Amino acid sequence: MIISLLVAMDEKRGIGKAGGLPWRLSTDLKRFRELTMGHHIIVGRKTFESIIVGRKTFESIGRPLPGRVMIIITRNESTAFEGCFIARSIEEAVSLARERGESELFICGGAEIYAQTLDR
Repeated sequence: MIISLLVAMDEKRGIGKAGGLPWRLSTDLKRFRELTMGHHIIVGRKTFESIIVGRKTFESIGRPLPGRVMIIITRNESTAFEGCFIARSIEEAVSLARERGESELFICGGAEIYAQTLDR
């Protein structure tokens, strides 16, 4: 299985601004969709809630990103999002994607998830 990290990073190596992406470009969002469509995506809970779809947006549409399998890493035992898998570690998330037959897995943040991944 291929494991790819996707990061939107500015010239100062910043990956977020005020709880969101450093910028919003439709071409970047389109490329993200093209790359990740049909694949598993690993994100941290805060990233899932604030960057990927937004907590309010998720609550209003009631589903994760269409066409993708979301695996959310969190230490919070009570966290649950309908239509998403929950993992307690990067290893557990990767194992879950592998067990489900994923060919290419995308890790999409946030900072703590990237750090855990690169430490492996």
